[in-house]
Amino acid sequence: MIKVGIVDDEILARKVLEEYCSKIETMELAISTGNPLEFINFMQQSQVDLIFLDIEMPELNGMEILRSMLHPPKVILTTAYSEYALESYDYGVVDYLLKPIKIERFLKAINKVSTSKLATSKKQSGSEDLQIKHDGIPVNISFKSILYIQSFGNYLKIFTDSRMYLISDTLINISTLLSENFQRTHKSYITNLERVTKATRTHLLLENKKIPVSAMYKIIVLEKLELLAKL
Repeated sequence: MIKVGIVDDEILARKVLEEYCSKIETMELAISTGNPLEFINFMQQSQVDLIFLDIEMPELNGMEILRSMLHPPKVILTTAYSEYALESYDYGVVDYLLKPIKIERFLKAINKVSTSKLATSKKQSGSEDLQIKHDGIPVNISFKSILYIQSFGNYLKIFTDSRMYLISDTLINISTLLSENFQRTHKSYITNLERVTKATRTHLLLENKKIPVSAMYKIIVLEKLELLAKL
């Protein structure tokens, strides 16, 4: 789960970002405030993985907050002005969003975060297998053999080259155990992008099986497929 902080003195801008974040199931909003000092106090007691940080704010602007942090988390700057863009990249900022922020541009920024170090805690152990319990028995499933995973009520169906496994789990939980080649493509599906043979804006084709791609995920999915094709 990615813990998110939003710092923006414009109420409407905060509400837009809150709504966008609520649509991403791997994101958890930890704080949303228009007061930079409140955010600094929060960070002294808690941690977030990603900050959406406005630049033009009273008392402290976004760049001043960024300079004051010794070990800042990932940062996506948000502003109506572009003059700070060059300086912001000196601080390792992931992306720079100009207001008003469209959902497509928001998703593109999130994709940059997920392909950097933030969400890559999934595979720190270097394991090439997914470890599950099937009928109470531990089973190791090779990542390469998995085609896709489908939500099925309170269960998950894991479709592999040889068979289907039915386990009690959620897509959010299992996503933390998978390698970077796996991507949420729909509210009910996680797909192994390495096994995709054809892609459109509405579905992916794997072994003659059509996997839906929802509007929320299509930009991330298509960009990740493009990155894989270049490797």
